Order: sequence, then structure tokens, then C-alpha cells
Amino acid sequence: MKLAILGYGKMGKTVEEIAQLRNHDIVYITSDEIDTTELKKADVAIDFSIPEAAFTNIASCLENNVAIVSGTTGWLNQYEEAVEVCKSESGRFLYASNFSVGVNIFFELNSYLAKIMSGIEEYNVQMKEIHHLEKKDAPSGTAISLADQIIQESDYQTWNHPPQNDKTSIGIDAERKAGVFGFHDVTYDSEIDTISISHNAKSRKGFAHGVVIAAEWILKQNTGVYSMKDVLQLNSPT
Repeated sequence: MKLAILGYGKMGKTVEEIAQLRNHDIVYITSDEIDTTELKKADVAIDFSIPEAAFTNIASCLENNVAIVSGTTGWLNQYEEAVEVCKSESGRFLYASNFSVGVNIFFELNSYLAKIMSGIEEYNVQMKEIHHLEKKDAPSGTAISLADQIIQESDYQTWNHPPQNDKTSIGIDAERKAGVFGFHDVTYDSEIDTISISHNAKSRKGFAHGVVIAAEWILKQNTGVYSMKDVLQLNSPT
């Protein structure tokens, strides 16, 4: 597989390492404005750029018949626009707030727990996430995905950051610490007891491994918009 890496920060470099270990060719790397001539050499592009560049990068790939896998967070106000570009260009587009296999299993646990807890008024849900100091957005895209899952299964209407004393919204506490790759905790608290689930990433390699797997997978698919749930064939219990 011929890969382009858009955004050559710490994640981009880890993706490069994992991709080379899996015998893929890196044909283009940039953290700047895309050179479409170079981009077209790739079968798939992996985007770990900055929020301000993500939509432009995704659209450029779709318009140049390059499948795109994006893990950049903080740009989702333009997600539906990216979906429309994908449809109009008959492209292949996969976005995930987190590519870790463990986190995607955690998503499934979170959704199932939210279904169980729905309607049990004694419990209030709270969330906490911790990431490295270089992470630009807060709360994390993963935390927002977790909150959206809970909202879908409950009477909560929104989330807020920093947390507020509001019965209709989920408070998300976001903290930045050196050396933390990604910690997420969902807690249901009552006067009687506390129920919590959490995920702690030990390195960036889990994210990079997942995104390379996603790139390998999307290359074999027909046109469309996909997620890690499609890649991993995860289905929540019913």
C-alpha cells in the first residue's frame, strides 16, 4: 500500500514507524499545504494534522481520488460537509476520534452501560479525561464521542466543559499532564455507590496500529463513509 501522511507530529511519526513495519511504502509526508501532484502517488492518506487543516486535507484527498483516514479532532463542525464532499466525489472516507482497538471496545462498553443506567435516577454521570500537554483541543474527541453515546441512550441533552451543576448535561473534566497518552473515565455516582469504567493508553502505538489497520481496510472497500466500528465489526449488545 502506498501511504501519504498528512501531519508529521508525534502521531504522524509513530504512524510512519508502524506502517513501515507492516511493509507499506510512505510516498508523501507533509505538515504544510498539500502538493496534489505528490498526494496522487498515494493509495490512502492518513491525516493527523491540526484542526484548522483537517477539512481542507480531507477534501483534497477526496477530490483527487485518494482514500482518506482521519484521526484529527477539533474540526467536527465541518464533518457533515466532509461527508457531502465524499458522496459527491464518490470517495472513501473514514474518521474516528480514536483508532485504538481498546478504546473502540471501551466505546461499546460505554454504550451498553448507558443503556443499562438509563432511567435509574439515583445515578449522575460524570466524565474525566487526561492527555499530554501538547494536545490542542479539550475535551478530547474521544471524550465527546463517549458523551454523545450516553446522550443517545439517556435523558441527558448535552455535555459541558468545564463541568457544571446541571442535571440535563454531562460534565467533562479535562486535564493536561506531561507523559499521559490518553486516559478516559466514565463514572455513575449515587449516594449509595459508584460505578465506573475507564481506559488508559500506555503509548501512541495502539492508536497508530489501529489507524494503519483502518487504512489497509478502507483500501479494499467500495466508496462510502466509514468508522472504526466498521473496521472492527463491533456491534453493541441488544
